[in-house]
Amino acid sequence: MAICGGGVMGAALAYYLSLRGAEAIVVERTGIANAASGKSGGFLALDWCDGSRLSELARRSFALHAALAEEIPGTGYRRMTTYGGFSGAGGRRKAATWIGARIALDRRLGSPETTAQIDPRAFTAGLMDAAAARGARLVMATVEGLLRRGGRVAGVVTDGGPIEADAVVIAMGPWSILACRWLPLPAVYGLKGHSLVFETGDAIPPEALFLEIGEAGGGVASPEVFPRPDGTVYLCGLSSETPLPVDPAAVVPDAGAIERLRAIATAVSPLLSSAPVVAAQACYRPVTRDGLPLIGALAGVEGAYVAAGHSVWGMLNAPATGEALAGLILEGRSGPVDLAPFAPGRLPPFDPAGLAGA
Repeated sequence: MAICGGGVMGAALAYYLSLRGAEAIVVERTGIANAASGKSGGFLALDWCDGSRLSELARRSFALHAALAEEIPGTGYRRMTTYGGFSGAGGRRKAATWIGARIALDRRLGSPETTAQIDPRAFTAGLMDAAAARGARLVMATVEGLLRRGGRVAGVVTDGGPIEADAVVIAMGPWSILACRWLPLPAVYGLKGHSLVFETGDAIPPEALFLEIGEAGGGVASPEVFPRPDGTVYLCGLSSETPLPVDPAAVVPDAGAIERLRAIATAVSPLLSSAPVVAAQACYRPVTRDGLPLIGALAGVEGAYVAAGHSVWGMLNAPATGEALAGLILEGRSGPVDLAPFAPGRLPPFDPAGLAGA
């Protein structure tokens, strides 16, 4: 199987294919977890998707994350308590010595039974390493097209030569839209997000925060804060619609975004205001027109599949996506998760004329 993309979807699929004894070849342009899979928050929630078509996928994935933490060490997995709050003069409703004086934590959004975290880069790399230990391969190359034989896909064409495969899976995050030149693929767009990672040591407990904070210019920011067990704190909360570059290596923060995040961090916690910044970064979350991921076979092209468009829940839902799609490819059924709500045929294919010059 040729998997186009070395993010968490590609790594998870390679892992679950390897568990079933199938050979997986991950074709990646820039490196494992070099885009959103290495720059996201890594927040996990059991029941935050309840009431939506993502519920079954999320609950299965939450359970798989706990199991994977036992098999793959060093992924930063731990359970967390999660709070919501706001900035204002109302004072704190929960004592927390590490947050700013004007931040009120007014509700608990999750307990250690329902919320957790991973280090996204370490988790993605761990999945790929575990897959490689069972025979999966990583090929550093740019996919430029498909091999076809007898009406079905037979592999991929890369800038390093052809790679033959019984099936091809598009798992390139927002760059999956480039594959519409070869396949009837619905559009996957990129929503840009910015983040900072601070070095804080062991001063901050495992408490995730989802906040609403007034900014100096009169706007309201929605920062998310995730302390990690390695002594760092991840903070995000600024998005933009800056166009997606064709080369993932060309993604850089928008002008002024990092300075805004630094100001937000200072309001969140005096510890963050003085902590060294170890990463100031940006990435693109893959989103679809209806907000649901594309997972499954592409109609009319035998052997072609997609796993992309998971938006903010990519790190959470990668394990169940990989498990279900591996079952669908090898056995014709997706196992414990019904993939019907995510069938790519529910949306029209993107017109490749919109990619002129890409």
